[in-house]
Amino acid sequence: MNALELDKVTKIHPGTPPVVALRSLTLTVATGEFTSVVGPSGSGKSTLLALAGTLERPTSGAVRIAGKTTEGLADTDLSGIRAASIGFVFQNFFLLPALTALDNVATGLLYRGRPADERRAAAVTALERVGLEHRANHRPAQLSGGECQRVAIARALVGEPAVILADEPTGSLDTATGDAILSILADLNKRGVTILVVTHNPDVAMATRRTIRLRDGQIEHDSEAA
Repeated sequence: MNALELDKVTKIHPGTPPVVALRSLTLTVATGEFTSVVGPSGSGKSTLLALAGTLERPTSGAVRIAGKTTEGLADTDLSGIRAASIGFVFQNFFLLPALTALDNVATGLLYRGRPADERRAAAVTALERVGLEHRANHRPAQLSGGECQRVAIARALVGEPAVILADEPTGSLDTATGDAILSILADLNKRGVTILVVTHNPDVAMATRRTIRLRDGQIEHDSEAA
């Protein structure tokens, strides 16, 4: 089963004139892939990520997550797909400052209907997977930027999603810390985690197994097809 499929997806943002962000784009990310999407500003990277994460709906075409078609679903059903099948990692972490690292990770399971003790136990395991179990009881202000990003990755992992979508995951980090985060993502991928990264950074793209370059809302190059 594929983790993510975009089938002839077009996205038009209304305006005068309307902006065509994606143009009949078709993309498949197989389970187990580590893929980056690159391209200049305005190429459609952010729109692609939003559609892949069901945060926006396509103007036309179909988006499938782990084989489930999202077309025509109600917002509540889309929220259920996001909770069950997608993990998000953002450049600015978006951790809750009043919560410990452990509880921030456990929030990734809030919409799964699992009891609190199960959420916390799963959060411990996720923190172990990113090498941060020893900082479980620290709040974000007590953590470095790299540690905050590892907490964010653990939060994305905790629900065992079909795919992790990462938006510039090293963008707010220094080079050495960013390299450490890339190593963690690569290691997770070797253990079977499917990851799609959107980035401006060529070093990030080089760390992935497959690179897709967008221009003007279309795929200009796919290293898998090269």
